[in-house]
Amino acid sequence: MKRIPPLLIFGLLWLTLPAQTLPSQREILGKLLLVNDYFMKSVPDPGAPTFGGGKERTSNLWTRAVYYEGLMALQGIYPDERFFDYTMAWGNAHQWRPRGTDTTHNADNQCCFQTYLDMYELTHDSRMMTHVKLTLDACVRDPQVHDWWWIDAIQMAMPAYAKMGRITGDARYWDKMMACYRYTRNVHGGAGMYNQEDALWWRDHDYDSPYAEPNGEDCYWSRGNGWVMAALVRVMDELPEKHPYYKECLRDFRAMCRALKDAQREDGFWNASLHDPTHYGGKETTGTSLFIYGMAWGIRKGWLKEKEYLPVVSRAWNAIVTDSVHANGFLGYVQGTGKDPSAGQPVTYDSVPDFEDYGTGCFLLAGSELYRLRADVVPFEQLPRHVR
Repeated sequence: MKRIPPLLIFGLLWLTLPAQTLPSQREILGKLLLVNDYFMKSVPDPGAPTFGGGKERTSNLWTRAVYYEGLMALQGIYPDERFFDYTMAWGNAHQWRPRGTDTTHNADNQCCFQTYLDMYELTHDSRMMTHVKLTLDACVRDPQVHDWWWIDAIQMAMPAYAKMGRITGDARYWDKMMACYRYTRNVHGGAGMYNQEDALWWRDHDYDSPYAEPNGEDCYWSRGNGWVMAALVRVMDELPEKHPYYKECLRDFRAMCRALKDAQREDGFWNASLHDPTHYGGKETTGTSLFIYGMAWGIRKGWLKEKEYLPVVSRAWNAIVTDSVHANGFLGYVQGTGKDPSAGQPVTYDSVPDFEDYGTGCFLLAGSELYRLRADVVPFEQLPRHVR
């Protein structure tokens, strides 16, 4: 009997799903503030070390940096002095430096640069750019392009180069980021980490073929692909739409969206393993949030057809706020740190991941972009008192 490809199965399921609508801006904002308030209350000192995974680490590590990407997105739709002060305290605590030294090539250590540059644009305080420039300039001068050997690194570092290129007007940052991106996409591991046939990414060369999931399919990790999608969105936000690099990123972005639309679960989430729903199958919030973020952006920019993709993001958002968000703002179904579907298992409604911060950041990115997409703008005075 001929095997039915998993994507076709997912696609057929998608066609039978009931239509869902996107909540109002007021409802979206209410959930964002609920989840963010929970995190800020649980981490009253943003500069204090974090103990995720049972080990003390400085709080400018990548997991916290992703949270601040989300907080900056929330600040963009709902300016609040608390958010600004919380970010200032975090940056000041680390003297606006990377994790490690100014010579670091590690993308995880550079993730904080995205928020440092956002804050620089709000304040024009040169301290916030000094160490970003020192670090990225050293990377630009180095001819090697293999730093981003795992696909998560694309999100951790690539948008910082894009922001620096726009802010400074120096195209060398853009050239460097695309050289690194192309190496990871097309060369790393022999043939690159991007499978053009499936329009999805292997996490690193350990998961390239002949590695396979139990059902025989390639291993495409949900959050890893979510990192790539988020990176492409954040880079395109910094580039002129007519720039060749924009078009290159857009090509990959749209192909990924088509593949991911067909892989969505019936309940609106995506599995940790995109092509094997039986391998640690179940609801997972971070990958789902990142796909919402990317697709909502694509719809808003006009690169994705609203009729085709709005039901996808609506179904996904409704699933998260219904099944993941606790009454106190804690996020369930967040997979812990790792590199494949087996990491951080079991992932449940009540399970606490080794780090909570990046899960909140992914959720804030998703909801903030949906808020921008939502047409019926609600004036501030009409918001419920508890979200003002």
